[in-house]
Amino acid sequence: MTKPPEQMSGDRRRRRPRPIWLDLRRTGRGLQAMLLGGLASLISLIIVFWTLPQISSDGRLPILRLVVLLAVFSMLMRWALAGVAILIGSIGVLVGGLLSQFGVVYLGITVDPGVNLHGGVEAPLLVAIWMSTVSAFVGWVAYAGTDDAYVAEVMRVVHRRARKIEAAPKTGMLIIQIDGLSEPLLNWMVLAGNLPNLGGWIRDGRHSMVGWHTGVPATTPASQAGILHGGSGQIPAFRWYEKETGRVMVTNRGRDAAEIETRMSTGRGLLADGGVSISNNWSGDADKCELVFSRAGLPDSRSRGYVRFFSSPQGAARGLILCVAEMVKELHQARRQRVRHLVPRVKRGGSYIFLRAISNVLLRDLNVSLITDELVKGTPVIYCDFVDYDEVAHHAGPTRPESLQTLEGLDRVLGALQRIIDILPHSYEIVVLSDHGQSQGSTFLQRYGRTLTQVVDDLVDTTKEPVAAVGRSEGWGPVNAFLTELSLRRSVAGTVTRRALHGRARSGEVELGPKDCEPAVAADEQVVVTASGNLALIYLATTPGRVPLEEIELLHPKLVNGLATHPGVGFIVVDSLAEGPVAIGRAGVRVLRSGRIEGEDPLAPYGPFAPASMLRQAEMPHNGDIVVVSRLDDYTHEVAAFEELVGCHGGIGGWQTEAVLVHPSRWVLKEPPVGSDAVHELLINWLEKLGQRKDLRESVESSVEA
Repeated sequence: MTKPPEQMSGDRRRRRPRPIWLDLRRTGRGLQAMLLGGLASLISLIIVFWTLPQISSDGRLPILRLVVLLAVFSMLMRWALAGVAILIGSIGVLVGGLLSQFGVVYLGITVDPGVNLHGGVEAPLLVAIWMSTVSAFVGWVAYAGTDDAYVAEVMRVVHRRARKIEAAPKTGMLIIQIDGLSEPLLNWMVLAGNLPNLGGWIRDGRHSMVGWHTGVPATTPASQAGILHGGSGQIPAFRWYEKETGRVMVTNRGRDAAEIETRMSTGRGLLADGGVSISNNWSGDADKCELVFSRAGLPDSRSRGYVRFFSSPQGAARGLILCVAEMVKELHQARRQRVRHLVPRVKRGGSYIFLRAISNVLLRDLNVSLITDELVKGTPVIYCDFVDYDEVAHHAGPTRPESLQTLEGLDRVLGALQRIIDILPHSYEIVVLSDHGQSQGSTFLQRYGRTLTQVVDDLVDTTKEPVAAVGRSEGWGPVNAFLTELSLRRSVAGTVTRRALHGRARSGEVELGPKDCEPAVAADEQVVVTASGNLALIYLATTPGRVPLEEIELLHPKLVNGLATHPGVGFIVVDSLAEGPVAIGRAGVRVLRSGRIEGEDPLAPYGPFAPASMLRQAEMPHNGDIVVVSRLDDYTHEVAAFEELVGCHGGIGGWQTEAVLVHPSRWVLKEPPVGSDAVHELLINWLEKLGQRKDLRESVESSVEA
């Protein structure tokens, strides 16, 4: 249980001596972990010797001796890597950490006279790879079929360091974002008992759960812009077109994210006063950022968490093995959907198989390591985004078994972080939230056999086909940020990366992923269509400014009516000269500012927040001349995404705008927040209660001194 501030000593530096029994218990845990680790290594070695002809022993004693040697060499190698981390840099830590695991195996085999290698120069490498694979499998079995071996190792490290940690003077806040998790789904998972940690906090009254409406667009960049900066009004969609520059802006691309953040940052974001941003779209004005798109780059080479992850046998080396297993699991689960003829479903192949492995294995464990490093330091506020569930739900479906399994894995992470906090001499309050939900449904293309761009092409009077900016680029953000930073380094690794990815780099930035994420937009393009889930923005590119309804009908007489009456479209929003933004559906019109309705209200099926959300969307800078929202099925509440994703978000309809906030119960909410900017104000208020926010005068003085 998180230690409340009133239970903490006023002077944290003068702590009473710990009871002897507590030290004995910690020592016992360390011995237990050592024995279990040795047993796992012994089992792994027995399997390797039994299955691999390239290695043999002169009896049982050499195998036992090799277990000890591997443990000693692994510890020495990790100390050495940590010692030279500053000199070799982040990339050196990454490469060195991976190679060190093979080096440890090679040294152990070479030093032990009772172990014999058979074969050529490839024998040591083959033995090392097979031993890592077997160790990963044994660890998987030991942890009851889960992949939590690295999390357990992180906890053991914290246990060993606990007595040397200096307590922070104030209670901090750890904010975990579970990307894409809707409030109805979390409520169902808690009631089902599938989340023993998060559900346990809610059941015993320590935490309260409340849903909050995201508004439109229901995307990670928009919600995080609000939560971290209070600036969600700068983000009209996941991607959009800017007439002034002729560019398609993509929010998870490094250079675009950096430019967008300068537009909305005031310098006083959520993480401004000593906070840390980990694996997010934006920095939150934190001084320290790790794997953040708007400040693309690797964690500092001196980060203990980063060094630990890449030097540990249970870290990156094991993670690469489990990545292969995750890809095999994805192939099996995709085939199972096809064999069972599940509907709706989309094709699950190509790059997604790789992206799922990265997000569900490597990125999750790396995030845990980086968070733990900051918890130990007593960092005032930590914000980290876990994208596991969102990535799987996009392709499998928000409520499918494989998606729910990722939530169970994230619940285990929350439990581990809570236990780590309980070990520390200082306290943290844990806040868990999501940035949006997801809505399921067969895609627009699956339902009607044509894309929205093709429909628009039939309705406009132009000499060129519309440009479509529609693609599955969301999962490529972390990969591209990593490779871009690597390619810009003046090192051997940077040179190799630049040459290898020369054809996929623009202005020094690596851009892997679907080509239609940002198509080339020529100066004479006439129509541009961008899509984010079931929200699409249509731009008349050659007409400057926001084009009103009356002018659109003169330029393209069939466009407005053709879109509004299409069976796959729920409604469209355009500006009128007479009454401002209006929502037009198949059988009625709603004036968004006055609320006047003619015929049937096209927004009625989308809930009570729809009118205000669409009015706000219509008034955003760089919004489309026409906003298109897909149909919403009456019974299933499924939508028709304009991208090939079975689970989508970005617009409105279904669960995608129903985010969730789980917070300590002692902070009472009078009413649920509406919009991510309201969540930002709420979190700021809680930080002030903890004494973790400087007033404006104090922050100005500190910046002047700096």
